[in-house]
Amino acid sequence: MHLGDLDEEELVREISWANVLWVRLRHKIHSSLMSCAQDLRIIVSATTGLDHIDVPEAERRGIRILSLRGESTFLEQVRATAEHTIGLTLSLLRKLPSAAQHVRTGGWRRELFWGNELHTKTVGVVGYGRLGRIVSRYFLTFGARVLVSDPLVPQREIEAAVQLVPLDYLLARADIVTLHVNLTPDTWGFWNRHRLASMKTGSWLINSSRGELIDESALLGALKTGHLGGAALDVLSNEDSGGMADSPLVQYARAHDNLLITPHIGGLTRESVEKTEHFLAERLRRLLSSCAE
Repeated sequence: MHLGDLDEEELVREISWANVLWVRLRHKIHSSLMSCAQDLRIIVSATTGLDHIDVPEAERRGIRILSLRGESTFLEQVRATAEHTIGLTLSLLRKLPSAAQHVRTGGWRRELFWGNELHTKTVGVVGYGRLGRIVSRYFLTFGARVLVSDPLVPQREIEAAVQLVPLDYLLARADIVTLHVNLTPDTWGFWNRHRLASMKTGSWLINSSRGELIDESALLGALKTGHLGGAALDVLSNEDSGGMADSPLVQYARAHDNLLITPHIGGLTRESVEKTEHFLAERLRRLLSSCAE
């Protein structure tokens, strides 16, 4: 057994003898990496999204993938990403990062940081799965009006005080739009120039799902023109643990406080990681035990 935070070169070397590979989001598990692991039988990833793993190649090689996808009952108790969504929203509306940095440099000019409240705002939640439901409840607690849009969810599954509406209706009315959509071939880049243009002028966009959902060039344009009041992102397209300095969005964020970016830390709390890794460890134990019988 090898436990460690391996770089790409170390991972290639260590994976050659592995039967089980337990990963997070630092590395892309692609076909060339799998080819270095002739004895690999199981990949474990404590995530719901699997875009960091070449799933078709794993299936072709007969490699089993254990993840959190579809584990809805268990995931109801995992709240980290939902809480981070609220944190991103409050940080954006209240300009918290800029205000904190202002104090670090010796300033104390409160009039520079006029903010906005969540109370009475209309929040549009796009995607009403597990996270969309939890986030909706959180926003309701702040006194916001919550609209949700999800073509896969029937009206009977919508909780009280939440209104299910078509996406165009939501975009025309929401002050804040938060994305909670799985990344699939159909949703790749679906938050495009047209949908950004359909959002209310001055509204805010939050994304803690996957960066590839958004046309980042179009988002940058909407921020530069002022059509969007701001955006807060926990994810970017083509994330690279080596750094994202070349990202146009990161470059924009350096000089503008209407764009906040965090490095995909939505699920990274001690509580959530402990819960998910214990859960997956038990699934792995059961799988290995059944294989040994």
